[in-house]
Amino acid sequence: MLNMTFPDLPNYHALAILLLTLLALYLFRREDIPLETSSLAVIAILTVMFAVFPFEVDGKLLEPISFFSGFGHEALVTVCALMIIGQSLVTTGALEPIGRSLAKAWKYSPALSLLLTLIIAGTLSAFVNNTPIVVLLLPILISVALRTKTDATGMLLPMGLATLVGGMVTTIGTSTNLLVVSVAADMGLERFGMFDFAKPALIAASVAVIYLWLVAPRLLPTRAASLPDTSPRLFGAYLHINETSFANGKSISEVKALTQNQIQIESIQRSPDNRRLVPLPDTQLRVGDRLHVKDTPDQLKEYETVLGAELYSGKHKADEEHPFKADNQMLAEIVVILGSGLIGRTLKQANFAIRHGLSVIALHRDGKAMEVGRQKIGNVPLKIGDILLVQGEVSQVESLKQKQGILVLDGIAKLVQSKKAPLALSILLGVVAIPVFGIVPIAISAICGVFLLLLTQCLNWKEVAGALSTQVILIVAASLALGSAMMVTGGAEYIAQVFVALAQDLPTGGVLAALMLLLAVLTNIVSNNAAAVIGTPIAISVATQLGAPPEPFVLAVLFGANLSYATPMAYKTNLLVMNAGGYHFSDFMRVGIPLIILMWVILSFTLSWMYL
Repeated sequence: MLNMTFPDLPNYHALAILLLTLLALYLFRREDIPLETSSLAVIAILTVMFAVFPFEVDGKLLEPISFFSGFGHEALVTVCALMIIGQSLVTTGALEPIGRSLAKAWKYSPALSLLLTLIIAGTLSAFVNNTPIVVLLLPILISVALRTKTDATGMLLPMGLATLVGGMVTTIGTSTNLLVVSVAADMGLERFGMFDFAKPALIAASVAVIYLWLVAPRLLPTRAASLPDTSPRLFGAYLHINETSFANGKSISEVKALTQNQIQIESIQRSPDNRRLVPLPDTQLRVGDRLHVKDTPDQLKEYETVLGAELYSGKHKADEEHPFKADNQMLAEIVVILGSGLIGRTLKQANFAIRHGLSVIALHRDGKAMEVGRQKIGNVPLKIGDILLVQGEVSQVESLKQKQGILVLDGIAKLVQSKKAPLALSILLGVVAIPVFGIVPIAISAICGVFLLLLTQCLNWKEVAGALSTQVILIVAASLALGSAMMVTGGAEYIAQVFVALAQDLPTGGVLAALMLLLAVLTNIVSNNAAAVIGTPIAISVATQLGAPPEPFVLAVLFGANLSYATPMAYKTNLLVMNAGGYHFSDFMRVGIPLIILMWVILSFTLSWMYL
């Protein structure tokens, strides 16, 4: 049993860094502040702090600009390169044969097909960022549910969590793994190889897959599709201006003011030669003009009353005998994903309606429709995982499926495979295999892989830019800066001393388990990358305090930071799955918390058995 007194407070710089770390963790979980802004704020505060209040390390002044080194850190370079390589698999359709085979397998045995899907999802995620895997499998599983008239609830969430479980197996499975391994190497530990911790991860993953296959679907209540077909459709119609219309003689801007800027006039058809006019704000309306508008039936009737115009559906006046029709129109669901060019932008900024010829009817976020008027949807900045309900002609929706970076969830989306697919897959295999044989590190092979993808035109620079996430780049850079500051000021050692003092009645294996559980809680509240980078130096300090080998404690941080199962915001793919399946926050807790406990117990015993 350890007999340690509670440690004395560290120096002022260390205390300031600990307070900044708490502030950072708070900011990282705020949804009303962009994660990029919070990360940049942390870096700015950190550098200014050490510029105004200098700090010496071993007699040398610590340079504030050293905290910018995270932007060039090999872990961040590798993460970005692997994101780009993962995007190439989506762009070229390299995973299409797997998707096609899975879709066929569901016809014969749904139960075994779900198990096969979970195994494949987990295996692929050990080598590829799990976002492309989820993007590949979501339409397939939704299609299966529609064709077999079964509930997709028991498929989508287990599949999403299986990709997180599989990502723990290798050093490149997730960005979290790469960061922990790199930070530990920076601190003097021997670098973990690609499969050095695969054994404990595979033991836990095997049990997790069985849980996700047999237990998780039974814990989930039936959930309706996030965007059912009963959503209000839009109908095209004409408002005929006559002598008694309020709109007669008024400008387009005045007409919009009469409808509180709700009416959207697509064009003006002017008699007698049926000229089509652009509805400019100062265009004056006159008798005989026909305004082409598109909206819900209730709104169209409201416009008819407000403007005193006659409403026509096609050639007939709109009434009970001639109801509105949406000929050749269909609804589709579009998920906002990396590479879509929509993240952080509004639909108006992206010119979505003009570029794709589609009308956006609803916006769903966090599993429910946002309470914004249809005309205001265009002004809402979009996030990863948002789902747009759009309406347009069948040909327009089909064309949208071919657009890179657009995920259409209509259950019948065809996966596109290009001639470059085998080449992209071969490059990925090379990137993974070369570090395994110790030829060059993964950072170098990944960069070379990106160069080869560009050289062989599997990707272009626009697609490369779309694959990168400013959120990931800035959160990683900020976390690396904080982790470095905690080490050099002694803040990490102080936290380790406090942690050991609190856990002094526990055996070494118990301290390890407590550390993993702490990281598991943190990763479901704040960014898993931030939790991992901040936790790694603390883990090494804890091991030093206990006189134990540091490797199992580093792995406790790595595994704990990957247990992002209990909340939808814990990982970006959780949000994709949540919105596509119409899940509630409670569904993640219902399935995720037992899975966290299961993985925590197995991994804690396995690490203690193998390393302590």
